Amino acid sequence: MSAPVETEEHKALRAAVAALGTRYGRAYLTRTVAEGRHPTELWSDAGRLGYLGVNLPQEYGGGGGGITELSIVLEELGAAGCPLLMLVVSPAICGTVIARFGTEEQKRAWLPGIADGTRTMAFGITEPDAGSNSHRVTTTARRDPDSGDWLLTGRKVFISGVDIADAVLIVARTEHASGRLKPCLFIVPRDAEGFARRPIDMELSAAEKQFELTLDDVRLPADALVGDADAGLLQLFAGLNPERIMTAAFAIGMGRHALSKAVEYARDRTVWKTPIGAHQAIAHPLAQAHIDLELARLMTQKAAHLYDAGDDIGAGEAANMAKYAAGEACVKAVDQAVHTLGGNGLTREFGLASLITAARVARIAPVSREMILNYVSHQTLGLPKSY
Repeated sequence: MSAPVETEEHKALRAAVAALGTRYGRAYLTRTVAEGRHPTELWSDAGRLGYLGVNLPQEYGGGGGGITELSIVLEELGAAGCPLLMLVVSPAICGTVIARFGTEEQKRAWLPGIADGTRTMAFGITEPDAGSNSHRVTTTARRDPDSGDWLLTGRKVFISGVDIADAVLIVARTEHASGRLKPCLFIVPRDAEGFARRPIDMELSAAEKQFELTLDDVRLPADALVGDADAGLLQLFAGLNPERIMTAAFAIGMGRHALSKAVEYARDRTVWKTPIGAHQAIAHPLAQAHIDLELARLMTQKAAHLYDAGDDIGAGEAANMAKYAAGEACVKAVDQAVHTLGGNGLTREFGLASLITAARVARIAPVSREMILNYVSHQTLGLPKSY
């Protein structure tokens, strides 16, 4: 398979999204967070311009592209200082799963709205006792023998954007004919009876809120199931690999934004008649941060290329590596940016201090760097498992 190459169309997409991001910028996002609301203006504009659904099929209102194009959108908005976290969730995870495995009715009901931003879907997999181990998901779905409805019971934590989502794509386990429980995906309307949410108080400056969900015998019609009840992990990882790729793009964008602020400061800040950027102690760490971000971007492009080409196995390995590389590069870039500005790096005026916490998200979610190292060590290198 040929290596991914950024086409002229991709470059044009980058430029167009960067222009949109620049019109809003970090100040807009900071103000939005301070007011406790969501970046609805930016979300609406991105939907109107076709960026939210660039990865979805054209026949359902999308752009006909793939995760490659959607990751460009998220990276460039992040580089402008106003990333949209729900891009990871609604079009990348939920939109992808429905486009690949949903019924015709589900596609027509959800994909056009996801593409233009008028409908949003959250994604619920993480549980209090099943964080990195998705095989231990305890939320269950059982059939009502009389009506054929599904009944869902369980808990989820750290679920983004439930307050603005029209529905949540919930991962639950159903009993297979073999007696084993297999993971399945269900569309749960936000206002479904028995479906409750509680906000989690986060030390994180973000417009998107995090929630704990409880499902108490939530009754759903038979057609709430997405895909085949027997497909199991195949359908689940169709959404998780894009999640890793998009998280990498999110991290790269954030790192680029922090680095650009530091470079600008290092050019202008003069001490003893010399800009501080002339000193190698300042210049070299910033150059290293740039190199690390560019390498992470290449791995992200490879992962997106493999996924869009239908190579789920290759994409799984590359997506994990991309997410790892981008998370590390982002944390280092933000740290070095803050250090370059010194005391100014901790002021609200320059807006970098809030990125210290945000950058660590890329190391932790949706899967920790340690679990990625576990994956690479035993899946790629063939070493024995430690767990």
